Amino acid sequence: MFKCRGTELDLNKRTHIMGILNLTPDSFYDTAKYTEIDLALSHTEKMVKEGADIIDIGGESTRPGSDSVSLEEELNRVIPTIQEIRKRFDVTLSIDTTKSTVAEEAAKEGVSIINDISGLKFDNRIAEIAVEYEMGIVLMHTTSRPKDMQLKTHYKSLVQDVIDSLRFSVEKVQDIGVADNSIVIDPGFGFGKTPEQNLILLKNLKKLSQLGKPILIGTSNKSFIGQILNRKINERMEGTAATIAIGIMNGASIVRVHNAGQMRQVSRMVDAVLSVN
Repeated sequence: MFKCRGTELDLNKRTHIMGILNLTPDSFYDTAKYTEIDLALSHTEKMVKEGADIIDIGGESTRPGSDSVSLEEELNRVIPTIQEIRKRFDVTLSIDTTKSTVAEEAAKEGVSIINDISGLKFDNRIAEIAVEYEMGIVLMHTTSRPKDMQLKTHYKSLVQDVIDSLRFSVEKVQDIGVADNSIVIDPGFGFGKTPEQNLILLKNLKKLSQLGKPILIGTSNKSFIGQILNRKINERMEGTAATIAIGIMNGASIVRVHNAGQMRQVSRMVDAVLSVN
């Protein structure tokens, strides 16, 4: 069970879908689509109807080369939308942030999960917020901040380096007091990795299971899919589906996706295969 506030998600029973709600004007995929609350609510409703178990809300783009935004700007983007979603939908919410103040304000509004792309490398207080509100936490691997992470793609041993970094993050949040069953790990596809390195991680994803934590993957529409298939941003559905299927076969319990309905079908099919003897 993945415990996040009053909710327990049985990640062993089936793959869970985390639908992406970008509230940024410079997202790599949803550019300017959902910056208005009405549009964000409409998209949230669509994802919930399509079977999203979690809605991951972000107010700061993490695409390669992107700049950070001020605390005030990020709060202004996410908090009003969180408030409106909470009024209308009974769905588990996640806040995609590396700022503890944003995480805390989101927690006050009922958000259950903190999705920290830094793996607690940018702001230790995020773990303290998770402890205080009994939230779940996703710890992702990255080499640096989005602005320059693609300049830092050298590894001594890619898979082992990612595992070691995630182990450090897990131990760090555990020391601060986050419950063992409230931690999920994410290898960080596209974050400080070349296209080939992303493929190596996907192929070897099962090795992350040695950390004893559920695995989340976020491959949806990423640039490495576009580069391999020579497809534009809105032409990567099939490539994304392939990575989702491979990821679940190799141990992923949560998939973070833009197209919740289609990837829900993919996950159900793979779950069916995995469930037979």
